[in-house]
Amino acid sequence: MTRIGLIDYGMGNLHSVRRAIERLGAEVVPVQEAAAMQACKALILPGVGAFDPAMQRLEQAELIEPLRDWCGSGGRLLGICLGLQLLFQGSEEGQREGLSLLAGRVRALPRTPDHPIPHMGWAPLLPGTPSPLLPPDHPPAWVYFVHSFAADPIDSACVTAQVVYGDARVTAAVWQQNVAACQFHPEKSGPVGQQMLRRWLRWVESAAA
Repeated sequence: MTRIGLIDYGMGNLHSVRRAIERLGAEVVPVQEAAAMQACKALILPGVGAFDPAMQRLEQAELIEPLRDWCGSGGRLLGICLGLQLLFQGSEEGQREGLSLLAGRVRALPRTPDHPIPHMGWAPLLPGTPSPLLPPDHPPAWVYFVHSFAADPIDSACVTAQVVYGDARVTAAVWQQNVAACQFHPEKSGPVGQQMLRRWLRWVESAAA
């Protein structure tokens, strides 16, 4: 059984993510300290809330450098919602440095009439660079968002999906080598989200074989 580590730093929707992964047949273990990462095939970094408090919590748990080392040595990681934003170098929402696993910054969603912030609810994905998360033959997908900020990667090739918000297209999912992340909540996106998580798990299992 594939063992997935769920980073528990006090700012993630752990219950729903755990249940979604367990329904797909994987074992989920909480990771509150670096030592717990070693027995895992891959990690999930969830997140709900603001950028700076999240980075502060990761710092207090002494997980920042272990996460950087994990990904730097080829370990697989999936970020969800705020977990995607933390992968970048920093955010307009705060002052702290991010994990800097991906180049770029997180920016506030554009403010336009008739589009309230936060962006909350279901929206269709626009496909970008194909990835195991969203392969080229992936059907149109509606997924669930709750966010006020979105990543602006330096390398647009890592963007595997976008979403329209107002008059702009913003990052909805990224994939770069062993690091993947969704701005939306796959665990709350019904069968479509479940399929994405299943594809990610299959990729983890095949890569770890």
